[in-house]
Amino acid sequence: MFKSIQCFILMILCSGICTTAYAQRKKFKYDFYGFVRGEYYANSRQNTETVDGLFYLLPNDRLFDANGDDLNAVPNGSFYTLTTRLGMNMKGPEIGAAQSSAKIETDFGGVTTGNTFLLRLRQAYVKLDWKGGSSVLLGQTWHPFFGDVAPQVLNLSTGAPFQPFNRSPMVQYQYAQNGLKVKASALYQLIYLSTGPYGKSEVYQKNGMLPELCFGMDYSTGGMLAGAGVEMLSLKPRTQSTLPDGNTFRVNERITTFSCEAHAGYADRMLYLAGKTILASNMNHAALVGGYGVSAIDPVTGEQAYTPFRHSTTWVNAVYGDRWKGGLFGGYTKNLGSGKALVGMDNIYGLGMNLDQLLTASAEVSYQLPHWKLGVECQASTGWYGEMDLPTGKVWNTHAVTNHRIVLLFMYQF
Repeated sequence: MFKSIQCFILMILCSGICTTAYAQRKKFKYDFYGFVRGEYYANSRQNTETVDGLFYLLPNDRLFDANGDDLNAVPNGSFYTLTTRLGMNMKGPEIGAAQSSAKIETDFGGVTTGNTFLLRLRQAYVKLDWKGGSSVLLGQTWHPFFGDVAPQVLNLSTGAPFQPFNRSPMVQYQYAQNGLKVKASALYQLIYLSTGPYGKSEVYQKNGMLPELCFGMDYSTGGMLAGAGVEMLSLKPRTQSTLPDGNTFRVNERITTFSCEAHAGYADRMLYLAGKTILASNMNHAALVGGYGVSAIDPVTGEQAYTPFRHSTTWVNAVYGDRWKGGLFGGYTKNLGSGKALVGMDNIYGLGMNLDQLLTASAEVSYQLPHWKLGVECQASTGWYGEMDLPTGKVWNTHAVTNHRIVLLFMYQF
């Protein structure tokens, strides 16, 4: 008898839970999307790259052995499907006068040193939209400098290190009306990190307390879109200094940098034209060439002052076709030097700091069917490496190093 009563109560509870869950689900709409992506790549030499070589950045400088042979002049290649992606868009009930929505997106691109492929968080945010054109986003998504104008290429790096590539946790306000869109964002680092005295780490921004701040504006009409943005990043490279005599001092160090960008694009059913130019200071956390160095050292406490490097970066992209598509991409980066003189080579932090110039050009062709995409991309990337001029931060006495890369891609999209 007692067991029968227990079973009856359990049935009622389960029925109530299922009814509540069903009632909640009725207020939401779910849209799953994603793809299975496989790609083979081959390089003519060793390179700076991530995600087991799928995310390509730039060719490595020459490194000579005892016989004068270049240790980096070694071809390499592989085949992976680890960037296969799954995402879900959700549209929820209204909260006051705002429509609520959310996104979760993941892939298997979290790669450990042991080549273990890990489930990785790409995007995760909630959003509130008001009818007047205002919206607020809370969570992780694309950096504002990635923007609505980005290269259409087969390579996973999507134009980096010329196109900013970064997804970060943020709070973002947007106002959109009559083709005008204004965004203000406050970001914190999580996956894409700044470089400093302790390597890549989020501790520099954590200790600095301040979020990365971005402001941008776009205007679109027909198939045209144009806009610009500014960015501020404030870091504390160190909070303590240990001198050669063993004494340790608390120090108050900070470097604050400003960057700006302008972009434009045109798109219709057959043609895509786009370009972006950036004056970047210490934006290596967005996969751009750049960083900072030490400009002065206090002889008593060891406290350091810093100066950023400035880099001019530009890319252009053209894609034409419908079922068959052909595309061209070109990117160029130039080291403009540092704001102040540097104290030495051992106190410089960033990506590609001994590069004077970097030039990349690629051509691709792809064939698309419903849910399917097949493509091949050929790329040549040349970096001019040299010696750092400490008074100016520029690189001189350069020599060219070139990598040739080919990518074969298949995608099944759903």
